[in-house]
Amino acid sequence: MTAFVPMTSMFFVFIVFGSVLSALAIVCYTVIKLVGGGERKQTVNADESQLIQELYHGLSKMAERVESLETILLEREKGGRRQ
Repeated sequence: MTAFVPMTSMFFVFIVFGSVLSALAIVCYTVIKLVGGGERKQTVNADESQLIQELYHGLSKMAERVESLETILLEREKGGRRQ
């Protein structure tokens, strides 16, 4: 059963990274649409810009957490091989 642990942890990492990348893509798309690609000039009100900043901040924190989880998983995997 221990042979399946690395595969399971890899799926977990892929799912988390996929979620983070998808969320970043959505935020970028929203920012581009709000700024308007030159077609129509839209003003971004304070609420929308604050929401975007909060989303970006939250996603940045999530990315840091994912990196920490990766480090923990890799250290456990390396530690398991040494024993």
